[in-house]
Amino acid sequence: MGKETNKTNKERKPLFSITAKDCRWDYYRASGPGGQKKNKTSSAVRCTHEISGAVGKAEEHRSQSQNKKLAFRRMADSDKFRKWVKVEMSRRMGKEAEIKNLLEKEMRPINLKLETKGDDKKWIEWEDWEKSEELE
Repeated sequence: MGKETNKTNKERKPLFSITAKDCRWDYYRASGPGGQKKNKTSSAVRCTHEISGAVGKAEEHRSQSQNKKLAFRRMADSDKFRKWVKVEMSRRMGKEAEIKNLLEKEMRPINLKLETKGDDKKWIEWEDWEKSEELE
C-alpha cells in the first residue's frame, strides 16, 4: 500500500512554463473617470504573449502591479492562448506528426464534397475541383 501512495504523490514535471519574461508589456494611461491621479500615472497594462498572439489588458486598479497581475491572468485565460497551449503541448509530446497525418488522411478529395452556386442560384456539386487543384 505504501508503494501505491508514492506513485500518486509523484511530482509532476511541467512540459513548459510561461513567465512574465515571455511577454511584451505595454504601460499606458487608463481612460475614463478617476481624476488627476488616473490621468497622470501610467497604471494601465497590456500583456502580449508574442508567440501565441494572446493579449490581456487591465486598467481597473490604481496600482500598476495589480493591473500587471490581472493582465497576465487575462492573457493566460484567453481562447487564443489556450489553443496555442494545446498545440504546443501536442508538439512537445511528439503528437504533432500524428495529428498532421490524420488531417492529411481526412482531407483527401474522396472525403470532401465541394459545392458552388450555379447560375440559377442553387447549390450544385463541383466535380472539377480535383482537376483545378492539379493545375496549381
